[in-house]
Amino acid sequence: MTALQFEAIKVALKQDATGFVLTLKIHPDEIPESLMRDFVGARYAVALVRINEDETPKQYKTRVQQAGMLCRDVRFRRWVEAREGVSVKDEKDAVSWLYQHLNIDSRTELNGNVEAQTHFDRLLRDFKEDTENEPF
Repeated sequence: MTALQFEAIKVALKQDATGFVLTLKIHPDEIPESLMRDFVGARYAVALVRINEDETPKQYKTRVQQAGMLCRDVRFRRWVEAREGVSVKDEKDAVSWLYQHLNIDSRTELNGNVEAQTHFDRLLRDFKEDTENEPF
């Protein structure tokens, strides 16, 4: 399989009855000729990588992933103990505390529960601010 490779800029994203419609802007010097020749309605397997200003790939972490990493972090557990005055001796305790604090039953709720997302983002921001000058 030969992949087409080009740089593009996201221009629009809208939804219709069958799914989402993504509009990309491609510079005339970047667009592969074979893409121009393919018929409208041709199917593609797509892999997109957002690039930073320095051309490196942007790393994405979902809240679900961040919550998992946070509960495994010893510094987070110590921070919760100091801040909340509760015992958080291991990952399991951290998960229980996080669920109770965010009023959720599962990390996957962070995908759609706006209130939990807001509280989680605030919690993450506070943790980072309070621990940014701590040594590893």
